[in-house]
Amino acid sequence: MRRLLQLGRSFSRCRVRLCHRSVYKSHENVHSVRVDLGDKKLEISTGKLAKFADGSAVVQLGDTSVMVTAVSKTKPSPSQFMPLVVDYRQKAAAAGRIPTNYLRRELGITDHEILTSRLIDRSIRPLFPSGYFYDTQILCNLLAVDGVNDPDVLAINAASAALALSDIPWNGPIGAVRMGLVDGELLVNPTRADMASSTLNMIVAGAPGSQVVMIEASAENVLQQDFAHAIKVGVKHAQQIILAIQQLARELKISKRTPPKMFSAPADMVAHVRSCASEKIYAVFTDHTHDKISRDEAINKIRLETEEKNNERFPQAEPFEVIESFNIVSRDIFRNLVLNEYRRCDGRELAALRDISCNVDLFKPLHGSALFQRGQTQVLCSVTFDSLESSIKADLITTALSGVKDKNFMLHYEFPPYATNETGKMGGLNRRELGHGALAEKALRPVIPKDFPFTIRVTAEVLESNGSSSMASACGGSLALMDAGVPISSAVAGVAVGLISKPNPDKPSEIQDHRLLTDILGIEDYLGDMDFKLAGTNKGITALQVDVKIPGLPLKIVMEAIQQATVAKREILGIMNKTLAKPRTSKKENGPVVENVRVPASRRARFVGPGGYNLRRLQARTGVTISQVDEETFSVFAPTPGALSEAQDFITELCRDDQEQQLEFGGIYTATITEIRDIGVMVKLYPNMSAVLLHNSQLDHKRIKHPSALGLEVDQQIQVKYFGRDPTDGRMRLSRKVLQSPAATVVKTLSEKQSISMATAANNAEP
Repeated sequence: MRRLLQLGRSFSRCRVRLCHRSVYKSHENVHSVRVDLGDKKLEISTGKLAKFADGSAVVQLGDTSVMVTAVSKTKPSPSQFMPLVVDYRQKAAAAGRIPTNYLRRELGITDHEILTSRLIDRSIRPLFPSGYFYDTQILCNLLAVDGVNDPDVLAINAASAALALSDIPWNGPIGAVRMGLVDGELLVNPTRADMASSTLNMIVAGAPGSQVVMIEASAENVLQQDFAHAIKVGVKHAQQIILAIQQLARELKISKRTPPKMFSAPADMVAHVRSCASEKIYAVFTDHTHDKISRDEAINKIRLETEEKNNERFPQAEPFEVIESFNIVSRDIFRNLVLNEYRRCDGRELAALRDISCNVDLFKPLHGSALFQRGQTQVLCSVTFDSLESSIKADLITTALSGVKDKNFMLHYEFPPYATNETGKMGGLNRRELGHGALAEKALRPVIPKDFPFTIRVTAEVLESNGSSSMASACGGSLALMDAGVPISSAVAGVAVGLISKPNPDKPSEIQDHRLLTDILGIEDYLGDMDFKLAGTNKGITALQVDVKIPGLPLKIVMEAIQQATVAKREILGIMNKTLAKPRTSKKENGPVVENVRVPASRRARFVGPGGYNLRRLQARTGVTISQVDEETFSVFAPTPGALSEAQDFITELCRDDQEQQLEFGGIYTATITEIRDIGVMVKLYPNMSAVLLHNSQLDHKRIKHPSALGLEVDQQIQVKYFGRDPTDGRMRLSRKVLQSPAATVVKTLSEKQSISMATAANNAEP
C-alpha cells in the first residue's frame, strides 16, 4: 500500500509539471507559409514536430528539409554573457546512407558541422536583448537531403523561425539566402550543380528594414561592383523570408516571455564609476605610447581601484554589476573618442593601416615560409607539399550532403595562448581556430592552380595577436605560397574594418552616426560594433566575412566598408610586393620531387613485397610516397631531393636481380628448399633471389597432399627446370616433375609448351 501511495504522488507531481509547462500543441495546429524565391518555393512550417520545445520550425526547399528547435531556460545562467549553443549535425539517414565507422553511428563532429553551427550562431546572436543571460540551445536536425539543395542556409532560416515562433525574447526574425554567380547571372539559392560552375558562394543573412546581420562569402576574384550587387539582391530576397515568418508569428499570436531578471548595471553605480574613473580612463586611451600589454595593464589597474571604491559605496552590489558598470564607462569613453574626436587609441587616422613588415624564406628546410607582421599581430606561415594521395578525402556522408569529395589545398590556423600573453591548454581544435582558418583558406583557394601536381598545406601560427590575425594569415599564406614557387594567379591580401556607431535616440534600431575604422586593433574589435573582414587581389574579392554586434547594419554602411577595405587591401598588396612580387620560378634546393619508376613485371612482386611490406618499409625509411600509375610504372613523391636519392638507392637494391638474367629458358638448375608449406615448397636458385613457390603439382608425377610425402626437407637441394616468368603476373615458373623418373615415357609425350602451361597453372595457385 505504501508503494502504491508513493507511485500516486510521483504521478501527480509529473502531471502538474506538464500542465504547468503547457507547451504541447495538438496535431491540428499546423501552420505553414511559402516564399517565392525566383523559380523556387521555400516552405516554413510549425506545429507538427517537436512540440515540447519552446520553438520548433521546419524549412523545406525542393526535397531538402531541416528542423530546428529552440529551448531557453527560465533560470539565469551564472555566466556573465549570453550562453548560446548552436549545434548543426549531419544525419546519415537524411542522405540515405549508413555511417561507415565500426559502430555505424554518427560519431564526433565534422569541420563542416562546426562551421555551419558558427554560421547560424553569428546570424542570430546579435538579436538577443542585452542582459539576457539564460542558457539557450539551438539544435538543427536534418530530416531529408535531396542532393540538390544545400541544407545550411535552410538551417539559418529554420533557426530564425524557431526563435521567432517561441516565447524566447529575441528581436528577430532574420532571413538568409545563398547567392551564386554563373556566367554573369546572379542566382538565388542555386543548386549544387549550379555551384559547381559559380564564381561566387555567398550567404547573406538580413534583418527587418533591409539590414545585414551576417555575410559569409568566397569568390573567384569577383569584381567589387558585382560583389556589392549580390549583397543587395540577397538582402532583398531575405526580406521576403522575414515577412513570411512575421506572418506566421501573427497567426499564432506569439507573445514573448518576461525574464525574471535582465542583467544590467544600476544607473547610480555607473554614475559613480564615471565620476571616479573617467579622467583616468581617458588618459590611458589618449596615450599613444601604450601598446596592447601596457594599455591592458593600465586599464586593469584603474578597474581594480574603481571596483574597490564601488564595493565600499555599494556593499550589497553583485559582482556582475560592479564589473559591468566599469565596462560601460570605459566603452563609452573609447567610443566617444572615435565618434566625436576622430581619435584612435594608437594615434592612427581612422582609415590608416598599422606598420607592416614582411619576410620570406625564413627556414631553408621548409618548402616555403613567410613572416607577416602588422602592428602587434604577427603570423608565421609555412607551406608543405605532399603527394596528391595526401589530399583530404571527405567521408561518404559529407560527400552526400555537401558534395565535397576531396581537396588538395588546406590552410590550418593555430592560436597558441602565448600569442596574447596567457597560459592555457595546447592541442585539440576549437571552433574559433577552425573558423579563422577556413576564412583564410577561402581567401587563398581561388588563386591556387587547379592542376597543381602536389597537395598543399599552409600552416598559419599566430605568434602575436592584437587584432585581425585571420587576415594576417591570408597575407602571410600568400607570401609563403609564392616563396614555395606555387604559381598562384595573383597575390592575396586581407584587412579587417571595424565600426563605431551611435543609435538614433528616437529609433534605436536606426544608426544616427558612425565611423569606420581600417585595420582594427583587438580592443577596437571588442568595443566596436562590427568585424568586417575582406580579402582579395588587386583585381577583385576572394573572401568576405561580416559579423555584427548590433541588431542590424544598413546597406549603406556595408557598401562604405567594402570600398574602404578595398583601398586598404591594395595598399597592403603594394607593401607585400616589395618583399616578393610574384612566385619563384626556380625550384628550391630542398623542394619536393616527383619521379616515375619503371618496374618490370618480373620485379614487381619483389618491389611490392608480401602484402605491400616493401613499399611500407620504403616509405617509413625514406619519407617518400609511392603510388602506382600503371602496370609497370610507379610514381615516387619525395619531400626533398635527398629523400628521393635515398629512395632510389633502396629501390635499386630491392630490385637488383642480375643473376636471373643468366638463367636460360628450359635450363636445369639446382634449387635450395627454404621453407616447407602445405601446398608446396619455397625454393631459391641463387642466394640473393626471393624465394618462389614450387607447387605440390610440380614436385612429382604422383598426386601428393604434403611435400613430406616425398621426404623433402629445408636446406635440401633439388633439380628443377626453369620456364621463364609468367607474362601476366611476373612469377617465376619452375618444375621438378618434368625431371623425375619414371617420367621418361611421360615426359616424351609432353610437349615443351604443355609443360610450360602446367607450371603456369601451378604457380597461379600460390596464395
